[in-house]
Amino acid sequence: MTTSQNSHQGADPSLSPFARFIKATEIDTRLLGMVGAMLVIWLGFHLVGAYVNGQGAFLTPRNLWNLSVQTASIGIMACGMVLIIVTRHIDLSVGSVLGFTAMVMGIAQARILPDIFGLGSPLIWIVTCLIGLAVGTLIGAFHGWLVAYRGIPAFIVTLGGLLVWRGGSFLLARGETISPLDPTFNLIGGGPYGSVGATGSWIVGLLACAFILWKIVAGRKNREHHGFAQRPVWAEAFLAVLGCGLVIGATLLVNAYPWPKGIVAQYATANNITVPETGLFISHGWAIPVLILIAVGIVMTVVSTRTRFGRYVFAMGGNPDAAELSGINTKVMTVKIFALMGFLTGLSAIVASARLNSATNALGTLDELYVIAAAVIGGTSLAGGVGTIYGAIIGAVVMQSLQTGMVLIGFDAALQNIVVGSVLVFAVWVDIIYRKRAK
Repeated sequence: MTTSQNSHQGADPSLSPFARFIKATEIDTRLLGMVGAMLVIWLGFHLVGAYVNGQGAFLTPRNLWNLSVQTASIGIMACGMVLIIVTRHIDLSVGSVLGFTAMVMGIAQARILPDIFGLGSPLIWIVTCLIGLAVGTLIGAFHGWLVAYRGIPAFIVTLGGLLVWRGGSFLLARGETISPLDPTFNLIGGGPYGSVGATGSWIVGLLACAFILWKIVAGRKNREHHGFAQRPVWAEAFLAVLGCGLVIGATLLVNAYPWPKGIVAQYATANNITVPETGLFISHGWAIPVLILIAVGIVMTVVSTRTRFGRYVFAMGGNPDAAELSGINTKVMTVKIFALMGFLTGLSAIVASARLNSATNALGTLDELYVIAAAVIGGTSLAGGVGTIYGAIIGAVVMQSLQTGMVLIGFDAALQNIVVGSVLVFAVWVDIIYRKRAK
């Protein structure tokens, strides 16, 4: 074994045990800090709820399951916002684009597509989703074109988009709420029928554990092939146990949340099932929107770290002039990045409107604040060049945890806005301090 391969084996005696542990496992300290802050928030809201209401309602399977579903829409858009901010741009229009796209889809599946394909046709929800993704992508590409080829700052373009698309959503339906939507389409939003159940959840969990183990083994072989330093075997084993443990724990949690009694009774009647006196326990399991968020997170991580497109994005964010001089077509890249943001906003519109079973004019209001805050809290630097997808998803969980916790305790809406705004400012301040220390 070469010296480089042994570099992790010899512990530096000058480092503290914790520092040696972090160095051996290569855990991101900012990620560790975010997870720690999230756990403190969860525990704090649970204890305060127990003091105010007599019992804590935050750390329960029901609340955590609902929290994961509520996070999905913001988390999906936050994955795209990372690339926007990394390239030193901003997108203030995502909430309005979500609302406009949802309204287009609502009108399509409630008033147009049934006349074309017939009421109840499976093509309705498929075409609706394609329309939503296409509309979001086209709007994002149009914003990117204005920024790249017309030289209008992204702040102004998307601020105008915030107003234009919100007004467009109102005009499309003249202020009406479009509901109900296609039943199959609604499954994408979660709920008892929009989940994969206990068996499906265990299949997802086992596949996730297999992926984690494969990733660790493949990474070790790849390091050996290129002569890079290896992590100690104990560190690899720890990461494998930690990753699989979190997956199994999360699966147990989502399976511990049962269907409501009324829906169980309807299901039992429809399927000729006799409900015992003790009741019938049917698990929700992993919700479909959460699985969509996880899939988006994996794909976006691969795109941002393993592809030429991702390398170009971070090169543009690190030094735009040098990136252009090196041959990167920064204008085309800008259009692509905004188009990708639009695509993810369209996907988020599908999840959000399906969850509500309606398209409303208020859908997506202030979502831009939560999406930007999620990306920044997750470690994406407003100075550009730095950001991670998994950080943004954790940031989305933190933001939604704050909102959910304040609702459970009974905070006024005005106080909730004060807290969210303060957290955003604090996150930017922490980012500035972090970058100064890194220099």
